[in-house]
Amino acid sequence: MNPILETNRFILRQFTLADAPLIIALNTPIVLKYVHEPLPKGIADAERIIQDIILPQYALYQLGRFAVIRKETGDFVGWCGLKFLQEENEIDLGYRFLEKEWGKGIATETANACIKFGFVERYLEKIIGRAHIENIASQKVLEKAGLVFEKELLEQEIPIKKYSLTAAQYQQKKEGN
Repeated sequence: MNPILETNRFILRQFTLADAPLIIALNTPIVLKYVHEPLPKGIADAERIIQDIILPQYALYQLGRFAVIRKETGDFVGWCGLKFLQEENEIDLGYRFLEKEWGKGIATETANACIKFGFVERYLEKIIGRAHIENIASQKVLEKAGLVFEKELLEQEIPIKKYSLTAAQYQQKKEGN
């Protein structure tokens, strides 16, 4: 395993095509409730998601959604990471975890690691986060990770709340100001 990031409890690593079964296990109707994506239709579809959506972010932008692995057991619990959104020209913080892992602080822990990676290792100027207007849990994760509410908007007819954090804001929070 080639870790990209580590937290106290987790290793974040790049996905590979061999992780297609993990994508299928993760993307259940309850997990996808607020993201409006279709369920993977099988291994080939999950491999296509990895090949066409996840892997290009690593090569093109040195960013991406990373597999989150529990250090203690080696179990996959979900993904977290930064993704370049070409249409908006923004870097998006995203996370998705197995339902059985919800409520354990994993999203906040890994989101904080990804934010630090973005600002310290990749010298990003701004990171945004978006959550469906009804997804209160995801909004709380963004707020705990230090992102600040910016506005409500419609994305593809879906009501969302947009949050952001700039490098200057991150530095101020880090310094305790």
